[in-house]
Amino acid sequence: MIRLRPPRPATIVLGKAARALTRLRGGSGSAFPGLVVERLDPSFLAGVLAQLPRGVVVVSGTNGKTTTTKMVVELLRGQGLRVFTNRSGSNFTRGVVASMLGEIGPTGRLNADIAVLELDEAHAVHFVRAVNPQYSLLLNVMRDQLDRFGEIDTTAGLLRTIAEHTTEGVVLNREDSRVAAIADSLSTQQVKYFGLAPELRSHFPSDDELHGAGSGVVSQQPEADVLLTGLGTQQGTFRMGAEEISSELTVNGAYNIYNAAAALALVRLVLGDDTDRGALLASLRRASPAFGRGESLTVGGQPVDLVLVKNPSGFRLGLSSFPAEGVATMIAINDNYADGRDMSWLWDVGFESLAHKGVAMVSGVRTYDMALRLSYDGVSIAAHEPDLGKALDDFLAAHPDVPKRIFCTYTAMLALRKRLGTYTEVEAFN
Repeated sequence: MIRLRPPRPATIVLGKAARALTRLRGGSGSAFPGLVVERLDPSFLAGVLAQLPRGVVVVSGTNGKTTTTKMVVELLRGQGLRVFTNRSGSNFTRGVVASMLGEIGPTGRLNADIAVLELDEAHAVHFVRAVNPQYSLLLNVMRDQLDRFGEIDTTAGLLRTIAEHTTEGVVLNREDSRVAAIADSLSTQQVKYFGLAPELRSHFPSDDELHGAGSGVVSQQPEADVLLTGLGTQQGTFRMGAEEISSELTVNGAYNIYNAAAALALVRLVLGDDTDRGALLASLRRASPAFGRGESLTVGGQPVDLVLVKNPSGFRLGLSSFPAEGVATMIAINDNYADGRDMSWLWDVGFESLAHKGVAMVSGVRTYDMALRLSYDGVSIAAHEPDLGKALDDFLAAHPDVPKRIFCTYTAMLALRKRLGTYTEVEAFN
C-alpha cells in the first residue's frame, strides 16, 4: 500500500496545465494528464480519494462497466450524494486521475461524498492495491481481448483480486459461475448478488454456453438481493428483497436492463436502510445510456443509434435487443489496442437476423473481415468503405428518411461520434 499524504500543490498545477494543453490540442478525453501526474506523484490518486467520507466504489467486469457505472452515479445522486466518477469512460487509473484534474480544487480536495469508478479488469488490480475500495461490483467474465487478458479464468482471477481488496461489501453476478465463485475467497466482506429469473436465462448466454462447454450457471444459486424478473424493450421488472417493482427505463436493450439490476443491488448495499425508494425509482427511470452504449442521436430528423460491440455476447445481445426491421444498419469494426487486436470472435456471432434487410455499410480497419463474415450468414452488403468518416457520410446520405443503427467497436465509436458532431449536437465527455 502506498503511504498516503496530501497531494502536492505543484503536482495539481502541472496536472491541470497538462489537461488544459491536451484540451487545446483537441484531446478532451485523453489520459495523458493522468500519466503526467502519476509520474510526478504515484500516491496522488490514493491521497485524494482517502478524503471522501463515503469512500470508493469500483465497478469492473467484461461487459457493461460504463453503462452500469453511469446508472450507479445517477441513482446515488438521486439519493442526495455528491459523486465523483471517471465520466469519460477512460477506465485505466491514469484516466481516473485525468478526470479528477477537472474537478479537484487547488488544495487537493474533491467536492464529493463518494467516488464511483469504472475500472478495466487488469488496471483495477493495480488500483485496489493502492486504494482499498469500500465497495465493488463485479459484473461478468466473457472472452474478450484475449491478446490482453489471456484465458477467461485469468480475467476471473483479476476480479477475485478486486473483491479480496474490497473492505466492506461486494456485489456479484450470481448467473456467472466464475464471478459467483469469488464469494468463496471472501471472509469479512458483506456479499450481495444480482441475478435473473429462470425464464430470462436464455436471453443472456454465458461464455461457456457460447462455446459448448456447459451452462456456466451456478448450480446451487444464492438468493439475489435484486432479481430481474421481467424484460421489455425499455421496461424492466425487478424483485428487490421481498418487493417487486416495474419501471419504464430511458436505457434500451436487454443488457442495459440487466445492468440496471446490478446498479440497484450496489446502491442498496452502499446505502442500506437509508435508501429512499421513491427517489431510487425516479432516478432509475431517468438514467440514460452511456455514450455509444445504445446512445441515440438525431440527424436530419431521424434517430441514429450507436451500439458498442466488443465480444460475442455483447454483439449477440445487441442484435437481439435492436431488431433490424425498419432501420438502415452500419457495422464499423476496428482492431486498435483499445478494441482488442484479435477479431476472431466475430465468427462466434450469428448475423442471420440481418439477412432479410441486409447491411447498408461496413467500415473500419476490419471492413473486409466483417464483410467476409457477413457473407457466410447470407447477409448482403450495399456498400463498404474502410474510411470511417467517408463511410458515415455516405451512409447518412444514402438513407436520409429512415432510422439508422451503427454497431461499432470502441475506437470506431469514438471516431463516429466525433464525425456525427458535424451533423448534430453530440454530448462531450471530458
